[in-house]
Amino acid sequence: MELLIVEDDDAMASALAAAVATAGHNPTRVARGADALLVHRKFEVILLDLGLPDMDGLEVLRNLRQVTPVPILILTARDDERSVVLGLRSGADDYLVKPVKLVELLARIEAVTRRAGRYRGTRQQSVVLGDLEIDLERRVAALRSEVLPLTATEFDLLALLASHAGSVVTREQILDALWGDAFVASSRSLDVHLTGLRAKLQLPGFIINVRGVGYRVEADPA
Repeated sequence: MELLIVEDDDAMASALAAAVATAGHNPTRVARGADALLVHRKFEVILLDLGLPDMDGLEVLRNLRQVTPVPILILTARDDERSVVLGLRSGADDYLVKPVKLVELLARIEAVTRRAGRYRGTRQQSVVLGDLEIDLERRVAALRSEVLPLTATEFDLLALLASHAGSVVTREQILDALWGDAFVASSRSLDVHLTGLRAKLQLPGFIINVRGVGYRVEADPA
């Protein structure tokens, strides 16, 4: 399992990496919260320290929760009740106080990944919404059997929205998935590609703007 360790203390990071590696996991360590926000998409579990040098770990947690459901375990020296409650309410799947026993750490990792079983499912290969067919493997979208001349980014945008048909996809989730950084990438780029996609689809009302949040596509376009 690919596991991200967000920890600024070199000794602690090395100990954690060695510990999870003995259980067959493949750990990668970053020392800054900003780095975690950039690379999180590659990982199945995140171990997050709260005392980071560039930003508070709770801020990192809240930002991650805007764009990913990946299991996140807080691993910190903060043991007061307020910090525990705040961490869990901010979206952490578990909260461990340092120092933590290796057996307990591995058991908690197994528990959150088991609950998140989505990572063991089969990958979706296509999406069909009325007359719109999206082949995710071949990266081809067709409306009424006519292939749409989409750019790579337009296809990725359509595939993301269509895969969540009926639900709102936030701007942060789109920017993170398409540009790799929900908090730095230019939202103007998204607007341009969205305009192009709408023009090529020619399905008025299909992509709905949810003001101040993001976008939703209709589950059954006309």
